[in-house]
Amino acid sequence: MKKKVLGISFGRKMSNTEIMIKTALMECEKAGSEVKFIRADDLDICDCTGCISCVIGLLHGGNGGCHLKDEMHIIDEALMECDAVIVGSPTYVLSPTGKFKTVCDRLGPSHDIAFRTEAKKMGIKMGKDPEKLPDERSFKPRIGALVTVGGAITQNWLSFAMPTMYEFTMSMGINVVDKYEYFGAMAHEHAVGNKEVMDRMVVMGQNIAEALNSENKEAMNKWRGNDEGVCPVCHCDMLTVVHKRNIVECPVCGISGDLTLVDGEIKVNFSEAEQKRSRLFYEGKLEHQVEISTKAVGPGQIHNKKELLEKYKGYGE
Repeated sequence: MKKKVLGISFGRKMSNTEIMIKTALMECEKAGSEVKFIRADDLDICDCTGCISCVIGLLHGGNGGCHLKDEMHIIDEALMECDAVIVGSPTYVLSPTGKFKTVCDRLGPSHDIAFRTEAKKMGIKMGKDPEKLPDERSFKPRIGALVTVGGAITQNWLSFAMPTMYEFTMSMGINVVDKYEYFGAMAHEHAVGNKEVMDRMVVMGQNIAEALNSENKEAMNKWRGNDEGVCPVCHCDMLTVVHKRNIVECPVCGISGDLTLVDGEIKVNFSEAEQKRSRLFYEGKLEHQVEISTKAVGPGQIHNKKELLEKYKGYGE
């Protein structure tokens, strides 16, 4: 059976991001994969309202369905079908587009692999109809690649873009095997005329195809990107210095490391135990699922909540 590779662009029609993703998809198709492309801006996708109905449903053995009725189901179905996904977004004010963030908010807890796994266990124990359980396709392993495109000539004007791109793949546990940050795009009329960029996207497509055709899980999930990065899990360079605790954290993975200076070069060591609990992996996501399921409180905790809120009604409107 052919492997299925999905490409999702959050850029304009026939813009840099779209053409770069399509270049990678063409390589996957040459390697024998079935490909599909979605232009996210063509879809009517509502903002997440934070109602947490998806979370409540999952915590009670349901499928985490969303009550909003829009075209998010198109992305959802394509993700369920695919074996690999290549996601790209332009960089607007240091980070991906608003539509990108909207889609990530909708994928977040509703598609979290730990929440869905625990919901399935609970639903089966309760004897629920399989149709009411999380989509069985949620649990198959997937790989991904991320692309950011920034017009800024200086690279640090894309500083939050790539770390934020991991929001798309994080909840579903999609293993990112390659990423590419294209900055300085305004120095070129279009990426299609930039041989270095096009060649890199050819390599990205080849990397995805090679990963999909691997003989085992370890080979499939092997990192194939050019940049190793500071963090050995997400391969990003961003770090958070935790004030007064003398530790550094990877803001993507949520893991702690030790920072040292070796021959004038900054080094960060993330232990094997910390790496395993990265929120990109199931173990790290399960920590979060347990935290939410055991510590989140329901309604009725504040007996006079209605009275306390009264003075805020209409204020400043």
